[in-house]
Amino acid sequence: MRLRLSSLALWACALIILSSFAVSAAATAPSANPASAVSSSAVSSVPLVSPHLWAGSSSSLNWAGYAVTASAGAVSDVRGSWVVPAIQGTCPSTNQYSSFWVGIDGFNSNTVEQTGTDSDCRSGAPAYYAWYEFYPHPSKLISGVSVHPGDVMSAEVLYSGGRFTVSIQDLTTGASFSASAKVRGAQRSSAEWIAEAPSSSGGILPLADFGTVSFGADTTGVASTCTATIGGVTGAIGSFGSSVQSISMVTSSAALKAQPSALSTDGTSFSVTWMSAGP
Repeated sequence: MRLRLSSLALWACALIILSSFAVSAAATAPSANPASAVSSSAVSSVPLVSPHLWAGSSSSLNWAGYAVTASAGAVSDVRGSWVVPAIQGTCPSTNQYSSFWVGIDGFNSNTVEQTGTDSDCRSGAPAYYAWYEFYPHPSKLISGVSVHPGDVMSAEVLYSGGRFTVSIQDLTTGASFSASAKVRGAQRSSAEWIAEAPSSSGGILPLADFGTVSFGADTTGVASTCTATIGGVTGAIGSFGSSVQSISMVTSSAALKAQPSALSTDGTSFSVTWMSAGP
């Protein structure tokens, strides 16, 4: 459901399709894309982040939020929490999408292991749901976790024993889900906390107006959240110094689509504000 980060100059190039991998889930989720307007095989979850990096900042065609970069094999865990944002105003007649997630890889590699929620406009009405993805395998709807605006979500992606495990819980309702997979070619070289404009085989989809989404303990009240474990050391996003990247989402003409705030003083919390639909 998400596109890997790639440079603005190269974003239209075909993404590398990696070898298949086995997936095992702790609960059954349908194979169709959650939005159903786009088939699961057509929607990708790799970031179109452009490595135009300067002073800890980067621009992306489909990501906004924060990433922590690391050497290959260093990232073993990422945790995050957020409040599900409500679609603002009236949905347009055309479908629009917005995704919110935590994950490993994608900023500078060709896989993404992630789980999150969507706040979309489908057929003129708001739609909310949870999903997970071991990209390049298509995203999967989590049918056992019903999502509503204002729900507090907590999620984790853990690497252990050669497998990635994604876990997500709706702390408002108590519903939870986990799934695991081996992902061939995964670099474990970045951790992310992201708001995204999903992509289909036709390109990046319009970004639904979610207003502002808030990540971290300042809003969710979740302890030990928005952290990563890198090289065996666990810390908040802001504790990783020059390895922290703030990501702004822009159009191909560099107009802002979504903008992250600065990190909180303890480095655990931030927000992302919608600016325009793009794509």
